[in-house]
Parts: sequence; C-alpha cells; structure tokens
Amino acid sequence: MPIFRLSPPFLAGTNRVTLHMLQVLVALVPEVIAMTYYFGPGVLINVTLAVIVALITEAVMLKLRDRPLKPFLSDGSAAVTAVLLALAVPPLSPWWMTVIGVTFAIIFAKHLYGGLGYNPFNPAMIGYVLLLISFPLEMTTWLPVQSLAEQPMGWLSSLQLIFTGQFNGLDIDAYSGATPLDAMKTQIVLDRHPEFISSQELFGMAGGRGWEWINIWFALGGIWLLYRKVISWHVPVAMILALLIISSITTLIDPTVSGSPLFHLVSGGTMLGAFFIATDPVSGSTTLKGRIVFGAGVGILTYVIRIWGGYPDGVAFAVILMNMLVPLIDYYTQPRVYGGATR
Repeated sequence: MPIFRLSPPFLAGTNRVTLHMLQVLVALVPEVIAMTYYFGPGVLINVTLAVIVALITEAVMLKLRDRPLKPFLSDGSAAVTAVLLALAVPPLSPWWMTVIGVTFAIIFAKHLYGGLGYNPFNPAMIGYVLLLISFPLEMTTWLPVQSLAEQPMGWLSSLQLIFTGQFNGLDIDAYSGATPLDAMKTQIVLDRHPEFISSQELFGMAGGRGWEWINIWFALGGIWLLYRKVISWHVPVAMILALLIISSITTLIDPTVSGSPLFHLVSGGTMLGAFFIATDPVSGSTTLKGRIVFGAGVGILTYVIRIWGGYPDGVAFAVILMNMLVPLIDYYTQPRVYGGATR
C-alpha cells in the first residue's frame, strides 16, 4: 500500500480567496441598497440576473476545462464580477445586455487567460467596456432618481421594461435620460457654465442628485475593506488624490471646462472604481510604489476621458489602460533587495 507524505506548510492561514470575495460582497450590500433606493428595484433584478448568469457560465467553463466545480464556484470570484458589472450598467438595461456582458467577462476576460489569478484585465470592466462600445445609447441613459421621476419604478414596471422593453405602451427611453456626467459634458459643449448646469434639478449639493450619496456609500464600503485589510490604501488614495489634483488645476486654469473637483469625486463610478475596481489584486500592480503609480494613472485617465474623451465616464477605460501598463510599472518599482546595489 503506497504511503502518502504531506509536505509543509501544515498551518492553514486565514487569507483565503473565498473570505476575500465574501468581504467584498458584504461591503457592497449597503451600496446595492442605496442604489435600489434611488433608482428602483431594477438594480436588484440586474444583480440577481448577473449572478445567476455568472455562476452558470463559470460552471460551463470549468466543465469544459475539466476543472472541479465546487472549489471554484464557491470562491465567490464570479459573483463579485457579476455584482460589480450589474452595478455599473443602467438599472433598466435589457436583460440580454446583462447576459452578454457577464458571459463575455467570465469567458474572455477570465477563463481564456487561465482562470482566477491569471487574468491581466479586470473582468467586470472588460464586460462593461464591451457593452459601452457596442450599445452606447443604452449604456449612457439612466433612470433619474426616484425623487425626480414622474413615475417611480416599481417591481412590475421594472421587470416588464427589463425583459420586454416596454411598460404601459412606452419603451425605456420614456423613463430614462442622461446621467449627470453626460449632462455636464454635453451642456459645456453648448457653452453653458458649469455653475449654471449644476443649478438644474438633475444635480444635488455637489454632484448628481442621488449619485453623490451613492458614491459616499461606496467610499464607506471601501473604508470598511481597508479596516478589514482586504485592500490597501495605496490605490484608492492615489486615484482620488490624482483626480482631485488634476481637476483642481484644470478648474483654476479654466473654470468653464468641467465641473468642480468635488463634482468629479462624487459623480459617476469614481468611488466604485477607487475602492472596488482598481484595487483588484490580480490585474493591478503588485508593488507598493506601483500601486500608487497605478492608482494615480487611473485617476488622471478618468478625468482626461471625462473631459476630452468621447464617453461621459472614464473609470472603466482608465482601469483597463493601466492594466496594460502593470508589467512595466512593476518592473520599474521593484523594491531594492537588501544588501544589493542600487540602480
């Protein structure tokens, strides 16, 4: 009878992928509740649909790759990708868009590179960018917050709009409109001053009405992840500071070119990107200095795309572009080996 010998280490640590992903999902719960409060139950419908599709796609790919189902399906990585993507798409986006985005993210951005731990790009952002490039109109029209809507969305109306495209004889265009970032960008092109634009009903105290509170909740969730040491401070702090600095400099030079620095911090996907997207440990930089460079690059590119690019928000594109630079960043930010000569 053969003798099997175990090899060290024999002590099991607490740093588990499942625990990591579970804490990220827990941190996202308040944000899901806040978005549901402001944009209606379509958010929950999208999240549920995305998670189901992600788990089914993950199981199919694991089967095709002859990998065990239980350990990989239960690690939570597919669910995190699904939830992040679902929170990034409009609440009433057609069901087939969510299916396409999640399926593409799991297959092409994750398993095609070897699965979890090998993907060079953030899967959720790859799925999001695919949808944004393919369906720009559907991806840039969001519901107004419930307090602004003439007919707030309920469960029945949300389900009908998501799965049939119509409710009460009207399609989704009758219920949705431009986001605050898109409205700011479009009206600035029409030579309207940002202060005048910010006084409109779509905008709140600092950013888009509702969006500013959603970003605050994302930031609070991110701070909880920092407290739990699930993520480090380097990427979110660098991204937020870089976005704040470049927007402040631009505003000082020409205050008519964009909204205020605070507007950019609490609008769009800023805090979602800073704490939940750019902090991805697989597709991001591995060195401490590299994380600061990575985060700063995401912040700068986000602002550049918002102001001079063709899309109202630039977080997804910024993250993917910086993902491409990670090998270069890591190469030039390696810590000096103790006792070794400096370069």
